[in-house]
Amino acid sequence: MPTFVPGLSLAASTYREAVRPILDAAFPDLAHSAALLGPGSEVLGFDTARSTDHDWGPRLLLFLHPADARRHARQVSRVLAERMPASVRGWSTNFSSPEPGRSRTLQPVGDAPVEHRVDLHDLDTWLVDRIGVDPRDGMRARDWLAIPTQLLLEVTEGAVFHDGLGQLEPVRTALAWYPDDVWRYLLACQWRRIAQEEAFPGRCAESGDDLGARLVAGRLVRDLMRLAMLIERRYPPYNKWLGTAFARLRCAPALQPLLAEALAATDWPHREDALCAAYEHLARAHNDLGLGEPVAPTVRPFHDRPFRVLAADRFVEATRRTITDPQVLALPPYIGAVDQFVDSTEVLSTADPARAVTATLHEV
Repeated sequence: MPTFVPGLSLAASTYREAVRPILDAAFPDLAHSAALLGPGSEVLGFDTARSTDHDWGPRLLLFLHPADARRHARQVSRVLAERMPASVRGWSTNFSSPEPGRSRTLQPVGDAPVEHRVDLHDLDTWLVDRIGVDPRDGMRARDWLAIPTQLLLEVTEGAVFHDGLGQLEPVRTALAWYPDDVWRYLLACQWRRIAQEEAFPGRCAESGDDLGARLVAGRLVRDLMRLAMLIERRYPPYNKWLGTAFARLRCAPALQPLLAEALAATDWPHREDALCAAYEHLARAHNDLGLGEPVAPTVRPFHDRPFRVLAADRFVEATRRTITDPQVLALPPYIGAVDQFVDSTEVLSTADPARAVTATLHEV
């Protein structure tokens, strides 16, 4: 096997050493942009040698003007297939199925055209297919809420190697983070999720349901991780990479041990201590954002029951009071973005279902 190369670095080499020279020679007047975007752990910078066993290799996306894509995409793809080198940095450019018992990365090419993964698109169509909307046409608050954060990452992470169209980088900048009042709305909705369940682990434990207490504690830990990413203005990826992305946050060195203890604790008192410390840490971080009047970042009894909670609804209402955009104020108060009320991979990995379910709830 060739030496592992991070996918973003391999894609940059593929463009620089293989694709760009062919385009300059065969299509010198064809404007294009080149990038590695879309699905794949390498787009997020999370790939390892394990990632190379499927859908991985010297690949990238080429974007053309819509008219050029209609006229020239097939010809460009054919010329690349005929002229691409057999490998880049030791990795085969041929994505055909391997012969039985042989690795795809070791497949010979000979004089035959390679089945490359230089995928050609026009940016207009690709954006609508990927996130359901073209941000250059303007985006309403509801458009933002309908895009799963994983799909936003697939456009804003990765790398652009050349932007000859002059449009790809501005689109990525426009999608880099939510408009301010949309962000505030999402913060309030995320605090609401915590408020709804923060008393449940204690009640489960009191009833002798240790498994239930652990289950709800796990849900709260995930919600706290996603809240931390909102506070630090980072889109959370889908679950496989949530812990990896969370570990890169500024708050992770302090917060990660507390969340790990909440999951590992074998009794309720220790689990409660860890959760309460995590609540207070994020409450202080929220106050540090300076979005409005600070809220006391301390836990307290849950009414007259012997469970300590943050009473997170205090942060919900304090945050909502700072929203001024009429579009955002007209939204249902606690539903939030599609990731905050949907937990289906089928919905969150494709733009159309995410937009459909979001429209249904936000129009009720």
